[in-house]
Amino acid sequence: MAEVILTVLGSGSRGNSLHLEHGGAALLVDAGLSAKQLEARMEEAGATAAELLGVILTHEHGDHTAGLRTFLKKRKIPVFASHGTKDALEPELATAEWRSFEAGALVEIGGFRIETFPVPHDAAEPIGMRVSAGKVKVGLISDLGFVTRLVVERLKGCHALVLESNYDEAMLREEEKRPWSVKQRISARHGHLSNGAAAKLVEEVAGPELRELFLGHISEDCNRPELAKRAIEEALRKSGRKGVRVHETSAERVGERVEIHAGK
Repeated sequence: MAEVILTVLGSGSRGNSLHLEHGGAALLVDAGLSAKQLEARMEEAGATAAELLGVILTHEHGDHTAGLRTFLKKRKIPVFASHGTKDALEPELATAEWRSFEAGALVEIGGFRIETFPVPHDAAEPIGMRVSAGKVKVGLISDLGFVTRLVVERLKGCHALVLESNYDEAMLREEEKRPWSVKQRISARHGHLSNGAAAKLVEEVAGPELRELFLGHISEDCNRPELAKRAIEEALRKSGRKGVRVHETSAERVGERVEIHAGK
């Protein structure tokens, strides 16, 4: 029996949310899809049977929170967020049941033990997470401009990783729709991770425990799923971790419902 079931409901510039299930209970990480899409995709993935304990937010940007207000009208569940994220969203979500904490805090939600840590991104108080449930550890980073030593340390020893692989450096340079200022923001130290930067991170953190790796927030204009996957698979090869399954994700469709096991 799986100790954790992970489903990426959607990931990309148009919306981000994932569903973690353990022991009959569940947790949403971010709610950047519409409430209608969140409900439909959970139904499609067969993820509606588990009791939803709450939503935990990585940061306040709309592609991670757009569906939250309407979703909370139907689902009377608490919202877990850093103090900075709560303060940024509270004016529009004053009636939410907030459970706020400082980035770096340990947050326990039912059987989920969530070690949060700060990440560099242009948001109020963004966080990454290492979620433990049973014996399984899942590392999750969404938006960040560069990899800190703290990020590396927190992601080591995980059985599954959800990592941003936002843009291909050459495609970002050559893309014509974005002004140079936006390109600079994307590639800055508080922007997003390139395929190359994500690959270097994987080389550092991929250990013998790692089973599943999900590539998130892939840009539709400045990246291609096959480019991101190729870079990560090469990093895994260099690390001697050829047995790891690499999953591409998309904001346009629900991902595979993946069972995460601690053992082989």
